[in-house]
Amino acid sequence: MKLRRPANRHLLLALALLVLPFIIDSLLGHGWVRIADFALLYIMLALGLNIVVGYAGLLDLGYIAFFAVGAYTYALLGSPQFGLHWPIWAVLPLGALLACVFGVLLGAPTLRLRGDYLAIVTLGFGEIIRIFMNNLNAPVNITNGPQGISMIDPLRVGDFSFGKTHELFGLDFTAVHLHYYLFLGFTLLVIFVSLRLQHSRIGRAWMAIREDEVAASAMGINTRNIKLLAFAMGATFGGISGGLFAGFQGFVSPESFSLMESVMILCMVVLGGMGNIAGVVLGGVLLVVLPEAFRHGAGPVQQALFGKIVVDPESLRMLMFGLALILVMLWRPAGLWPSSQRRRELMPDETVAQQEQESVYDAAK
Repeated sequence: MKLRRPANRHLLLALALLVLPFIIDSLLGHGWVRIADFALLYIMLALGLNIVVGYAGLLDLGYIAFFAVGAYTYALLGSPQFGLHWPIWAVLPLGALLACVFGVLLGAPTLRLRGDYLAIVTLGFGEIIRIFMNNLNAPVNITNGPQGISMIDPLRVGDFSFGKTHELFGLDFTAVHLHYYLFLGFTLLVIFVSLRLQHSRIGRAWMAIREDEVAASAMGINTRNIKLLAFAMGATFGGISGGLFAGFQGFVSPESFSLMESVMILCMVVLGGMGNIAGVVLGGVLLVVLPEAFRHGAGPVQQALFGKIVVDPESLRMLMFGLALILVMLWRPAGLWPSSQRRRELMPDETVAQQEQESVYDAAK
């Protein structure tokens, strides 16, 4: 009976994920299903950054650049910009490959950098990519500059378009529902790859570099290649999610790839729990859903309490968001769902022992 419990939990989780968009649609409205789609995209981005920051311990503040490379690759090859309309099975792998190449180009000059210096260099790389896309409209118009690229082809597999409503099994699946299932499939694939990497020899080498690079090098680990592999793998996930974003949104512009986006993705990893896949997923969900909840709820709550809007909802949203981050970092420095190793490093020994005893007791039940 005990052996069936994990299987039952996985089955219930799978069923919940399958019916989730319809539950959200019926309770909160169509727009919140679109927010769930973006949550899955950001989870993919956060899982990619988790390889660089959580596994290898390399602070990357320019991760959004790989997202931009994947998005613009899809936009340029799947829109009237160049008159090309390549299929998704060709554009997505190409965007992931280009992002991987850019990841290696970023990693190669930064192999000797650590900490704050690495963060500054990666931040500059992200800004260079954004400014490059913003100004690549003269003398030859390639990216259409700050106006962005519109009329991007929707995600399509053969004759099946994810941008239209389809009737399947007697149910109407709108575009946001179809994109949800597509993004869910890619997210599960990214989670599977991350799990396999985490428990592989490469994953253990990343964690050894994170803990002590000098000791890892003394033990025979090729730190140069392992670091480059971390940048390449993280960038590949970013390129895939960028291509999916372009096909889903139908429009890309440099404004979508600002420094604030990189900071948000980093917050997802740190807030959820660096190095723990479940924690990163939790952080991605919270940092997409909670700001939108603040955005929609700040105005009505002020109207109900004061009869008027005292503080601009957008400003109040960012204020509450920043306050929540401060409180979490004060009370849960390892993140909301940290890995066992991070929890041992940042929590008192008594607290860790108590939590381990509780987990053993729950498992015995």
